[in-house]
Amino acid sequence: MTSGNPYETVELLAKARDRMLEPVAGSASLLRGLGAEARGGGLVARLEELGVGPTQLARAIAVLGADSTPDLLASLAGMSESEVAEHTELLRQARIVTTRADREAQNGRGPGKPTGPDAGPRAEDAPAPAATREPAHPKPLHPSPAPTHLEFAHPLIASAVYGSMSPAARTAMHGRAAWALTGAGHGPAAVSRHLLEVHPDEDEDVVDQLRAAADEHLAVGAPDAARRCLERALAEPPGPDSYARVLYELGCASLLTAPAATVRHLSSALELPGLDDGLRIDATYRLAQALAHNNQLREAARVLAAEAVRTPPGTDRRRLQAANFMYEGFQAAEEDGPARSRRLADLTAHFTGADNSERALLTVRGFDAMMRGEPADEVVRLCDLALVDGIPARGLGWTDPTWGFEIPALTGIAYAFSDRPDRAGILFTEAARAFEISGWSGAHLAFAHTLLGLVHRRRGNLPRAQHYLEEGLRLADRVGNGLPVHWDTACLLVDTLVARGRTAEARSVADRYSFGPPWPGAIVLPDGPSVLGRLLLAEGRVEEAVDTLEAAAEALVDRGRHHVVWAPWPLDLARALAPTDPDRAAGIAAEARAHAERIGTPTALGEALRCAAAVADPPEARRLLTEAVAHLAASPSRYEEARAHLDLARATGSAAALAKATELAADCGASLHAPDAVTARASFHPPE
Repeated sequence: MTSGNPYETVELLAKARDRMLEPVAGSASLLRGLGAEARGGGLVARLEELGVGPTQLARAIAVLGADSTPDLLASLAGMSESEVAEHTELLRQARIVTTRADREAQNGRGPGKPTGPDAGPRAEDAPAPAATREPAHPKPLHPSPAPTHLEFAHPLIASAVYGSMSPAARTAMHGRAAWALTGAGHGPAAVSRHLLEVHPDEDEDVVDQLRAAADEHLAVGAPDAARRCLERALAEPPGPDSYARVLYELGCASLLTAPAATVRHLSSALELPGLDDGLRIDATYRLAQALAHNNQLREAARVLAAEAVRTPPGTDRRRLQAANFMYEGFQAAEEDGPARSRRLADLTAHFTGADNSERALLTVRGFDAMMRGEPADEVVRLCDLALVDGIPARGLGWTDPTWGFEIPALTGIAYAFSDRPDRAGILFTEAARAFEISGWSGAHLAFAHTLLGLVHRRRGNLPRAQHYLEEGLRLADRVGNGLPVHWDTACLLVDTLVARGRTAEARSVADRYSFGPPWPGAIVLPDGPSVLGRLLLAEGRVEEAVDTLEAAAEALVDRGRHHVVWAPWPLDLARALAPTDPDRAAGIAAEARAHAERIGTPTALGEALRCAAAVADPPEARRLLTEAVAHLAASPSRYEEARAHLDLARATGSAAALAKATELAADCGASLHAPDAVTARASFHPPE
């Protein structure tokens, strides 16, 4: 009779009990008619049989939903509280509405007889003989006080009652509900649900309430709800004095989910009168964020530079300058990167982190210094100045709308490549927590997982890194395709899988996410061409690898970017060229070593020495590898240390070095015998 629908099954059993019918096959013809009453029109017809008052009350409950308290229902339905109580009792007896007390009784948490839709027949509830039975829905002689909260016994009833109302009636009731809730002191977010359903009427009060509701939604991490409120406010429409502000607020609300729409809204807002200087600065900053997220970095930098020229010296200008330097640095190609780096260094030379604008610029400067291969101690000093007691300052947090998540992200990335993954891990763990609390479950949460994957990659915990990176891609896939986070995460995952010796899996990821040329307009974390070259070497495609690594060199050297861990192209290119062009290979290795010595981290020094050993004669190689092992023992990365011990074992035949390499490889989840960028062209093997 019911095809297993739980609500209809319970309702049909209750109806059969009321009419003293056995719920068996022999009663099928009678039961079929009763079952129809539990659906759609049958529900509505049964409700209307109770009378105008109960029907009107049920419609009020359908409109008010979770706010269906007696006082609000009385206001919306135009009844006295005693009438509400009387009609409520009829609706309860008809199993149309229920109360919290009824629910608790059904669940065994309180006294009372179940009256909801899942109240099945019980022995003690057997019906009285027909001669003594009362009518199915008697009018109570003494109505009990109205319960504090009413709800439908089943969502199907709510849908049927709401759908039975004409569109005009629903709209009118939503309008009355909005003002009833406002009069009862409910907040804008509760009222907005009803305002969304009323017709636009150029009512500035409606606009104000919807804007206030959007603020509440954003405060609790519901940007989609905020966007709906502001889109409805824009349709009202606002007056000329507030139209630009609503466009600005709508652009802010859609930044996380629809960068292209944000660009349209904020560009329009900036072209209209109505934004004061502070809002204009903020709108420009957010417009640049949206352009950057929409892969329009050059336009983002241009917008910021133009506004900075019009802005007097001070905090606002520094805010625009920080974003301008950041988005210029993020571009994959730049006309004069070294000149930009010099301007940034000069601007921040005497900053102490006195306020957030200085801290933001120090962060950008620290990240740029890392990319350029400046001493890691200086990078760490700059990052430390950008924080307060090791964490982002108030106003510079992960979900702060003023500065955006990029500032703390750059700090953590600079730490990670400066052999401080512990500090980066603290920042990135907080990022994931903050994004989840704020409801940022899309690209932002995906990026947080990518950053945590970076931390574990730099620590040498390759299985953990793979876990976070795969989860980052899963989250990013839910948002869309070809996002910047896809490039960064795929790049790191390819690098991690190659390090684990899982070359085929790395190739699968690269192909799935089109990891390769043409490269995006933004830099990839770590350097994409360098990682692709490493994958090609692991696959034995040496000529393609050389071409890819030389293209990486051409793009980065002119910009003055020489961090050999973030962009390890020289380490792999030297090894690839060693058999055919040993002199050039030696020159590249020597230059990489010089840059590593400038950086000064154990990881950079150890990796550069391993590279130098790969192109040196055997006695010199043994000496260099011994030195590399010593440096990498002080590195946070167990993977690079394992590779150094393996290289030393191959060069010297040391069983102790091989044992240590095996131990470290097991600890970090790497395979010593699978080809990678280091071993693909090696002509010697570990001793037996």
